[in-house]
Amino acid sequence: MKRKTFYLIIIVTAQFLCTSLWFASNAVMSDLINEFRLSENSLANLTSAIQLGFIGGTLLFALFNIADRFSPSKVFFFSALIGALCNLGIMARTNTFFSLSILRFFTGFFLAGIYPIGMKIAADHFDKQLGKSLGFLVGALVLGTAFPHLLAVLKASFSWEPVIAGTSILAVLGGGAILILVPDGPYRKKSSKLQLGAVIDVFKKKQFRSAAFGYFGHMWELYTFWTFVPVLLRTYNDLNQDIPLNVSMWSFIIIAIGSVACVSAGFLSLKWKPKKIAIIALSISGLCCLLSPSLFLIGKVGFLVFLLIWGFTVIMDSPLFSTLVAKNADSEIKGTALTIVNCIGFSLTIVSLQTLNLLSNFIQKEYIFMVLAIGPIFGLLSLRQSKLD
Repeated sequence: MKRKTFYLIIIVTAQFLCTSLWFASNAVMSDLINEFRLSENSLANLTSAIQLGFIGGTLLFALFNIADRFSPSKVFFFSALIGALCNLGIMARTNTFFSLSILRFFTGFFLAGIYPIGMKIAADHFDKQLGKSLGFLVGALVLGTAFPHLLAVLKASFSWEPVIAGTSILAVLGGGAILILVPDGPYRKKSSKLQLGAVIDVFKKKQFRSAAFGYFGHMWELYTFWTFVPVLLRTYNDLNQDIPLNVSMWSFIIIAIGSVACVSAGFLSLKWKPKKIAIIALSISGLCCLLSPSLFLIGKVGFLVFLLIWGFTVIMDSPLFSTLVAKNADSEIKGTALTIVNCIGFSLTIVSLQTLNLLSNFIQKEYIFMVLAIGPIFGLLSLRQSKLD
């Protein structure tokens, strides 16, 4: 086995194992509500806590150039270790809503040292085939995102304690694998000093700005679509009660198909420019947003095919945008660039979700998803006005 192939397998596997802190534990949130006798509103608040932690973590990691000033492999390991300990703390019987919120926040905070840092490690090892490597890496993240829905199908077989303990163990194993088996890459250029202004300076480069703005448009649509997939399926069941769909199973399939899309995009980037593939994916997913009112007017097969196409294209461009961001950032601040773009992108997901929640009070449910088209349209305009490779 070639050394680069070995490194890629380890990076992708470690990324999946470590981000299980994020995804698998989300699947048992309702169990935590019952265990600690919390209010139903706590479910949304605990889920938001880890998102806010990730946003805060990526902001600080970017501001202090953590991935560029220190060994990315070591940052990844220590983030996985501390994140695993925070996750394990959930098992303490003395927890309250406040302590659980703090633990979820810091789990999210140290995930900032895993997901974007994993992309930085890949960028340090791959140059011409960066798109392919990031395709596998983001594909692993997508599979992790879908994983809680699979657990929901099988939840009768699992109690929440083994899930929490297991994800913490997997995270430590993943972090250890990166530390021991994946050295700093040949394309890494260590930053010689702290550059507090790098998070702003990186956007002064037009090509980088175009790639980042395309990513932001993509993120506006992505997580809101993923969040509302179960809602779409339940709505269809309410309107067609003859043969109801298995909401958890189909949610898993519709989201998980995105992992195939990411890997496909990575291989396609070896033949065509990432920008071209991203434009095609954004165009199709944007069209799905605009055509979404017709979802409930078609038969069951058409409904599922529509969602599968949407689930495929909504994430297909993600590894390509990360590739364009990495390639158009100065090598000394590449990690900072990837991290701040993640920070802003995930912040936009909260704005997008809250916007749809607010508009749902004024717009009929079948028309609400047209609002998501704002993201792809913005992303397409950003890409078409640039000269990205």
